[in-house]
Amino acid sequence: MRISALVLGLVIVAGTVAYMVLGLGALDALYQTITTISTVGFREYGEPDAAWKVTTLVLILVGVGVALYTLGLFLETLVEGRLTDRLERRRTTRRIAAMEDHVIVCGWGRVGRTIAAHLQGAAVDVIVVDNDPARVALVDGPALEGDATDDDVLRAAGIDRAATLIAALATDADNLYITLSARALRPDLFIVARARLESAEPKLSQAGANRVVNPQKIGGARMAALAVQPGVADFLDVVMHDGSLEFRLGEVRLQPGSALAGRTLRETQIRDRTGALILAVRDEHGAFLTNPSPEVVLCADQTLIAIGTEVQLKALSAASVPDAGHATTR
Repeated sequence: MRISALVLGLVIVAGTVAYMVLGLGALDALYQTITTISTVGFREYGEPDAAWKVTTLVLILVGVGVALYTLGLFLETLVEGRLTDRLERRRTTRRIAAMEDHVIVCGWGRVGRTIAAHLQGAAVDVIVVDNDPARVALVDGPALEGDATDDDVLRAAGIDRAATLIAALATDADNLYITLSARALRPDLFIVARARLESAEPKLSQAGANRVVNPQKIGGARMAALAVQPGVADFLDVVMHDGSLEFRLGEVRLQPGSALAGRTLRETQIRDRTGALILAVRDEHGAFLTNPSPEVVLCADQTLIAIGTEVQLKALSAASVPDAGHATTR
């Protein structure tokens, strides 16, 4: 279409110049050219001498064919939906370019759909990558059709600005390759990888995944929990995912310079000041201290696991940073 449109434009320019040489003004020459190649032909503006007739004949033979071919291509593209697809891809590209701290979900299978649904329910920006056009068409949000193991596809998904990448493809080999590629492109990226086989879990961790999840193992553990402690399991599901309760779980990283750092839980009076309840403290090495006593000293770079309303968790986040304008929670 671009080439044919360019040729049509050149024909119009050439015809206009030719008629101007034959004595017409610029506007009349353009008008005569357009009416000729469009086969409308209201009337002749100039004297139809031999040069005029030759120019018109050449313009008809060349221009009419080019104009009809260009119009046919445009209608074919419009009818087949390719123009709409191209415009949609451009809109998606612009949306992705404007995203920051988003989550890239690689794979739109059953696991990928569940992941994206929970993330979107938590108001997190999600970009889906899948190589199946039929699956991509079903995504409600920004999605890229392509091989997630390709570095260029990951770049197009904004991996340089993403907060997290989730490798949820069907095979462990593909998830391993995505993990290696993503870690090479972004050494500081948080990567979560899906494992189908238990033997693949250490390999994915060695490849650079921060967390490795085996859906079968987690599903089995949850079924066991429902059998033994159904109330606890249901409560955790509601707090983490349902959203029907006012309270929810959240985590806040204690940043250097915070007024909470270097003080005991009793001294910080977090419960009185924010309303949030601290359930656990995780140190920079990943170790958890559950149900911390009031005498536990909080330190910078620790992560506070708390329960509370959205307002209370935001207040806790604001207290954990030197500047409240940079508060973040997950």
